[in-house]
Amino acid sequence: MAKRYELPDLVWDLVADICYESRRSGRPRTDDRLMLNGVLWVLCSGAAWRDMPERFGPMSTVYQRVGDWRNRGAFDQMPKRPHIKLNEGCQSLSS
Repeated sequence: MAKRYELPDLVWDLVADICYESRRSGRPRTDDRLMLNGVLWVLCSGAAWRDMPERFGPMSTVYQRVGDWRNRGAFDQMPKRPHIKLNEGCQSLSS
């Protein structure tokens, strides 16, 4: 069960591929779900970035990930995902 302000598994499954970015080299990427949960915690709680709990990782990393996702249009795509899945389900039922 997801904690307060954190994505449940079902929702994460819908948006995980939007957040993921493959890398060939460099430091291992911090878990995208953890980063997104940190973003949601800040936005939903109304707290400052510096007050984000340590369990989400370094504030600077979470903040940087927000910028990356924003620049790639991830936040524009996320709200559309439930509608896409519903439409796919309706089409498979009518076939």
